[in-house]
Amino acid sequence: MTDKTLLEQLDWRYATKKMDPAQPVPQDKVDAIIEAIRMAPTSSGTQPFELIVVTNPEVRSEIRKAAGDQAQITDGSHLLVFAAWDDYTEARIDNVVDLNVEARGDLPMLHAYYDNLKKSYVPRDPEVNYAHAARQAYIALGIAMVAAAEQEVDSTPMEGFDPAAVDKILGLKERGLRSVVLLPLGYRDPENDWLLPMKKVRKSLDTIVSTVA
Repeated sequence: MTDKTLLEQLDWRYATKKMDPAQPVPQDKVDAIIEAIRMAPTSSGTQPFELIVVTNPEVRSEIRKAAGDQAQITDGSHLLVFAAWDDYTEARIDNVVDLNVEARGDLPMLHAYYDNLKKSYVPRDPEVNYAHAARQAYIALGIAMVAAAEQEVDSTPMEGFDPAAVDKILGLKERGLRSVVLLPLGYRDPENDWLLPMKKVRKSLDTIVSTVA
């Protein structure tokens, strides 16, 4: 880490196109990024996703084939796969309740809150629930990219992959999970990354921000 401000770290990061396979990310930096993901906020504290950390070269090669041959998947040293719950179930929500009871005590209002959540979520169409869970995974993805920038680790978020193929490679369906987004971690190859020297492009404040006073 450096003494950069948050905005300077965000200016430093970019969707790295060419990573240096000779530079693995140290485990302590990966651990810090993973912990930030674990701490990410989610709706009702359900954390309806799991994180699969893939370092096995053969598995990453298979995933690369399912992701349009994007080289960062194998040139980086770690691949983070965000996999959302395929549905909300009573058992999954009860596990969240148990965690809350362990941390906060057996509060009546806690049970009432999650009982209402079950009444609302469980009867819904599984696709609606999956879409909701996937949005929670994206919150964690944003936190992960900021944490990576803080650690001066490069990352590239990827939606361009075949989820069904990745699910099969990682055996996610059997675990009630569906892959949502990929995030390779590594270090930029400054000699060969065409995007690195280009100026960051963002909309102006007056274009993207409006105020309701």
